[in-house]
Amino acid sequence: MPNMSLKKVPMPEQDPNVRNHNFQEVSLGYTAEMAMEEAGRCLNCKHKPCVGGCPVNIRIPEFIAKVAEGDFKAAYEIISDTNALPSVSGRVCPQESQCEARCVRAIKGEPVAIGRLERFVADWYRENINAMPEKPQSNGIKVAVVGSGPASLTCASDLAKLGYQVTMFEAFHTAGGVLVYGIPEFRLPKAIVQNEVDKLSALGVDLETDMVIGKTFDIDEMFEEGYEAVFIGSGAGLPMFMGIEGETLAGVYSANE
Repeated sequence: MPNMSLKKVPMPEQDPNVRNHNFQEVSLGYTAEMAMEEAGRCLNCKHKPCVGGCPVNIRIPEFIAKVAEGDFKAAYEIISDTNALPSVSGRVCPQESQCEARCVRAIKGEPVAIGRLERFVADWYRENINAMPEKPQSNGIKVAVVGSGPASLTCASDLAKLGYQVTMFEAFHTAGGVLVYGIPEFRLPKAIVQNEVDKLSALGVDLETDMVIGKTFDIDEMFEEGYEAVFIGSGAGLPMFMGIEGETLAGVYSANE
């Protein structure tokens, strides 16, 4: 029977008097029972408006149907077919203005908790299976990816799956870009980002850290080294200042910092 509740299944979170003493993730995620109950709210609409609201066109009703059946492995396979970072996007993607904004259930009541379900599926897979992908046969074509934020991680993953020899260059000493240096631990644990980076390594992506492209060497030199193409995902590393009096004083920091 479908779940016709007008409200999402609430997601457990740390008590305020506990979380104000730690930096651990605030939201605790659904249990399997909660996820299946929430999945039952999906109407499996014929026209699938939620898919049109997703930047990577995840087959949302299909994966939710698998969650409702309790087949979480199949749900993960559906999501990961188009989304390289489900654990990440399930936490920090603005679903409320994208897929969930188009959910038919939102006409009367709250939309289906698509983001929470995506997070649950990705976490379940990581905690219960966490199989690393197999390295595809190489096509012999070298491609460079500059930066290691979400755009670069996705690009590197898609290219590696097609057999390209991908080298990813990161200016800092840890891969992840804004996922590591811009989003706090209580919102997105670093271990989750590292797990996604490990999957790239399993696909054969070579990660070079402490490499500032443009200073260590430039794009022209990359082509001379045999790279056929270069993807530049330089990201949001520099803050924007307002140009107001006092912003250069000691003790004043940008939000980025």
